[in-house]
Amino acid sequence: MNETLEKLVASMKDRFGAGITNVTEFRDDVIVTVSRDIIVEATTFLRDNADCPFPLCEDVFGVDQFTRKQRFEVNYHFFSVAKKERIHLKVQVEEQDASVPSITGVFPGAGWYERETFDMYGITFPGNNDLRRMYMPESYEYFPLRKDFPLMGIPGSIPLPKRGGA
Repeated sequence: MNETLEKLVASMKDRFGAGITNVTEFRDDVIVTVSRDIIVEATTFLRDNADCPFPLCEDVFGVDQFTRKQRFEVNYHFFSVAKKERIHLKVQVEEQDASVPSITGVFPGAGWYERETFDMYGITFPGNNDLRRMYMPESYEYFPLRKDFPLMGIPGSIPLPKRGGA
């Protein structure tokens, strides 16, 4: 971890204490696992940080770990244009309470990514005012990127177009 990110992570630990549950590094990427209770404050901290601001939310996506107690993860990727640095935040949630506060108040562009995560994993984002399905019909009750979703889909769960265009 370079000095800039090391100082940033130390500042986050000082500010959020137990809200930072883990810090790892993989292939030069720093991944900070935070509790969902502080995700909005942590993203605000990254955006407004004077030493290394992260004004760009590059991506938000879900991960299904399936066998873990905290089955789902929401991953956030941020980029500092000024410092040319990246940092990743991760929030883990259980299946029975798969919701993470929306960061659209901090990064309005994250709304689209949150919608996609909701549509594919069923993770909800309280505070996102436009949380509806993107790819699947609104009435579809399944979430296709969950690991327990059958690879060939659920027969009869969605009407398919007829062959020949009729």
